[in-house]
Amino acid sequence: MTDTPSTPLAPVPSNNPLSDERQMAMIVYIAYLAAFAFPVLALVGLVLAYVNRDAAPDWLKSHYAFQIRTFWIGLLYWVVSILFCVVLVGFVMIFATIAWYVVRCALGINRLMMREAYPNPDAWIT
Repeated sequence: MTDTPSTPLAPVPSNNPLSDERQMAMIVYIAYLAAFAFPVLALVGLVLAYVNRDAAPDWLKSHYAFQIRTFWIGLLYWVVSILFCVVLVGFVMIFATIAWYVVRCALGINRLMMREAYPNPDAWIT
């Protein structure tokens, strides 16, 4: 007969972000990025962030706060950019807003993959 351990081994944590508590935060980041093709996904991501932030662990709450602020600040930048299109500088501002939005999502995904809280979720720039 073969000897089997009397206690089961603890499962090894996976680095796959879609298999643990990071799953919903990753879905929100993906929805935000996919919103360039399907704008309604930004609203879906916002709702998911609001719904999941209270039940999340503390380190993950910073990501949800970051995602919520990213949506609202991005919307403000977008509206201001559109308004300034009248004087043509708005077109440059639109590209700057898109770059800001993508960089924020990329930084958030990076921190999420490393299981780190976002250091300053209330910041306007990064």
